Amino acid sequence: MTGFSHFNEQGRATMVDISFKNESVRTAAAQSQVMVNAHIYRQLMDGTNKKGDVFAVAQVAGIMAAKNTAQFIPMCHPILLTGSNIEFRWEVDEKQDRYIIYIRSEVKTKGPTGVEMEALTAAAVSALTIYDMCKAAGKEIIIGPTLLVSKTGGKNGDYLRIDSESSF
Repeated sequence: MTGFSHFNEQGRATMVDISFKNESVRTAAAQSQVMVNAHIYRQLMDGTNKKGDVFAVAQVAGIMAAKNTAQFIPMCHPILLTGSNIEFRWEVDEKQDRYIIYIRSEVKTKGPTGVEMEALTAAAVSALTIYDMCKAAGKEIIIGPTLLVSKTGGKNGDYLRIDSESSF
């Protein structure tokens, strides 16, 4: 199977050898979202969720997920991250009963491979953590979409999503 970087000569999955690649500063930003009902929104705004500070826990969970992505995405390389951040932003339309939490993760490294998977994992795990901490107040929570917003560095160059799905 030639032409596929993640297959060996026998056609089986392999981790790509990055030992020959040049180190460069690489960044990635990803986004996810969580839609909640009015009751959960009020709990989050009032700080009355029974499990505690939802956003503080979701932020730490996202950063931990970024740092540990290679432990559960089989072909990802363990990467020494030089930075990771999670931010939240609300979009509220009470007339239409829309309460959306946008989650943005940003990850940075200096190394031979990119951090897109780390940024995506951080955003997704932050969203899942919000669900976990709010599910007792309502199961109709919706997660997603999760998407790559931008990346810099590497041989494929920079990428910037330009569409209405990116909300930061």
